[in-house]
Amino acid sequence: MMKLDRIDIKILYELQKNGRVTNVELAELVNLSPSPCLMRVKKLQSEGYIEGYSAQINVSKLGQTLTVFTEITLKNHRQIDFARFLAAIEKVDQVIECHLVSGGYDYLLKFVTAGIDEYQTIMERLTDMDVGIDKYFSFVVLKSPIVKAHMPLTTLFPH
Repeated sequence: MMKLDRIDIKILYELQKNGRVTNVELAELVNLSPSPCLMRVKKLQSEGYIEGYSAQINVSKLGQTLTVFTEITLKNHRQIDFARFLAAIEKVDQVIECHLVSGGYDYLLKFVTAGIDEYQTIMERLTDMDVGIDKYFSFVVLKSPIVKAHMPLTTLFPH
């Protein structure tokens, strides 16, 4: 694993904000000349710090969706119980995030569905499948005034 310096972190920060930035523009943003900048980007890719590039889609332009955060508590807490639950959840396309958390429940899931009917159908199917769900609580998102697609890398890892 390579040791990252301040410039590497800045490169990652800028790329996550705009993956389509040209190498010349990126070099300027991080105060490098283009050739060393490109070498650093290729090194960051080969070392696995950059996993890929993707487009951020404005889903609201496509049509109506429903976002639901769901707290899930499992009946049992053996490794096999967690594995069985995760195996089922991984197959649900509408689950876009799944977090094992501390506190009063086990998992926090983020669903994006076409509507409440689709969400309820998914939850009924999951409870019928007997994948270990004891109880779940749903929180429907009414509005998302702040959603950031990038991490604050330069403040998390100030080198």
